[in-house]
Amino acid sequence: MNKDLENQIIEQGMSLDKVNQQLQNFKEGFPFLPIVEAATIGNGIKALTETEINYFRDTYPVKAATKNVVKFVPASGAASRMFKDLFAFLEGDGDIEKSAFVKKFIQQINRFAFYSDLDASLKASGSSLAEALENKDYQGIVSRLLEEEGLDYGQLPKGLLKFHHYTDHDRTPTYEHFVEGYHYAVGMGKTVRLHFTVSPEHEAKFKAEVASIQSKLEKEFNVKFEVSYSQQKKSTDTIAVNMDNSPFVDDDGSILFRPAGHGALLENLNDINGDVIFIKNIDNVVPDRLKSTTKDYKMAIGGLLLEIQEKVFGALKRLDAEKNESAVQFAEKVFLEDCHGKLPESYKDMDWDEKACYLYGKLNRPLRVCGMVKNTGEPGGGPFWVKEDDGSISLQIAETAQIDLSDVKQKEILQSSTHFNPVDLVCATKDFKGRKFDLLQFRDMRTGFITEKSKSGRELKAQELPGLWNGAMAGWNTVFVEVPLITFNPVKTVNDLLRDEHQG
Repeated sequence: MNKDLENQIIEQGMSLDKVNQQLQNFKEGFPFLPIVEAATIGNGIKALTETEINYFRDTYPVKAATKNVVKFVPASGAASRMFKDLFAFLEGDGDIEKSAFVKKFIQQINRFAFYSDLDASLKASGSSLAEALENKDYQGIVSRLLEEEGLDYGQLPKGLLKFHHYTDHDRTPTYEHFVEGYHYAVGMGKTVRLHFTVSPEHEAKFKAEVASIQSKLEKEFNVKFEVSYSQQKKSTDTIAVNMDNSPFVDDDGSILFRPAGHGALLENLNDINGDVIFIKNIDNVVPDRLKSTTKDYKMAIGGLLLEIQEKVFGALKRLDAEKNESAVQFAEKVFLEDCHGKLPESYKDMDWDEKACYLYGKLNRPLRVCGMVKNTGEPGGGPFWVKEDDGSISLQIAETAQIDLSDVKQKEILQSSTHFNPVDLVCATKDFKGRKFDLLQFRDMRTGFITEKSKSGRELKAQELPGLWNGAMAGWNTVFVEVPLITFNPVKTVNDLLRDEHQG
């Protein structure tokens, strides 16, 4: 890389060392994750009994009332991908018979929560939704939904779209996360702490949405909502390269840096001061009639997290006080039975002091409990046992792209996977002395991703940081729990809102 490019990197406030490492990653690629077997029920995934669910539902709120509970919601993504088919329709000839997706959207348009807003927008232009449908002005309807002179849904984030219709009002996902927060995230001081990661251009609109609902819901639920926001840090952007791995220089002569995927949000999570942190994507919400199952299982995984944490802290305090045989045996039991850890072959040859140090290192880490749903063919990550550098085996969430599909055995392991990651996590990020862990120290930088993109008609390669719930949490203690499929209801396309789960 020439001096001019290096100076430009420094001027943009980026680390030259980091950029050089990223360039090296493009040249060498990232190693595949060495999965050993799929995590399944009884072998890495815990299936809670009805008794356990009831127990945690009763005990969790009591414990949570003494904790700083935070609901961390990644919400910075634009909703444009939801409307991919509708954008393509706008560019075509307006014949809905050519697209089953668009035809379904038009035929069932009265079932969307944004129906009234869309009708009002069309009336403001001298028409109405009924007239546009009668005149078969389908492109006019879609244009009014997506473009700036209408509802501008094509540019807004998912969190600000109307998702669910109720008798006397409509709700955005942001609204639904407030209601969910009341159900399972009430912490110290009867306060629900919500944190949204947002894009800079959307923060003002998020704040306006929150202002319109916060005081109303505080009165309705008799709790306090404390809302905070953060943006993906510019310093986490990664350099883009040409197909020959040289820096991609834009038409204006500047080096192109791109957002590094949801793994960049680890830095945002690292800034959160919480005792219990729930993580759930912005679009995975349901109307009130379906919230009870989500509430029960959120309380269950929250209660399980706190119970495991108590045992881990007990083991660490004993090891901290004295590294004797009794303390080691207790810590070993907690690591194997509660944290679902597996010890390396070399462990049995260690003396008591070495075992104590080893277990102390394994237990003194951030802790997470992750809900897992049965695999129904959704693309994305799943739960696996992975071999670590020290010979131990740990539970990890792995994306398909991280697995070597050219290796027959690795492919068989992937195909034997029974569960899927719906992004349903609860985390504990403080140590047994109450100090915050530096989460960046528990990330495996070897688990990044390289993808192919394009800009201004030119092909490029982009690099993503280790995924937030994948390699970014590789060094955490992880417990997987089976949760019902009804708790996973993402909205990938606008027509997903027509599914029964999203109808009021």
